[in-house]
Amino acid sequence: MELYNLRPAKGSTHNDFRKGRGHGSGNGKTAGKGHKGQKARSGAKRPGFEGGQMPLYRRIPKRGFTNRNSKEIIGINVEALERFESGATVSVDTLIEAGIVKNPKDGVKILGRGELTKKLNVQANAFSASAKEKIEALGGTAEVV
Repeated sequence: MELYNLRPAKGSTHNDFRKGRGHGSGNGKTAGKGHKGQKARSGAKRPGFEGGQMPLYRRIPKRGFTNRNSKEIIGINVEALERFESGATVSVDTLIEAGIVKNPKDGVKILGRGELTKKLNVQANAFSASAKEKIEALGGTAEVV
């Protein structure tokens, strides 16, 4: 054991001290707050306060709002389903595995752009009318999950 290895026992030392308890404490009189000034007073300044200057959050122009109830739906066109084999069941999970969808967020909607030549059983959160029509025209099913 060397001197530089010595440590006090765990839990035996404290880092808290009693402020404003006289000169002998080493933190009496001004209690570590220095002399006068804003930082010596009670009542801390609020976040974003810039000393009376117009704060940044009020200088920047505001536009519009964000609807808390909005959902982010991912749109996938029928032409993207062409890579699946005929008779396959296509769900959100299989779309992720195939790499067509990376993050489904609030749901997946199948849209009608492009042509489909295979019979597929598609399960998604929503379908456009033209997409549903194209899938069912080939004998497939469009199931809302």
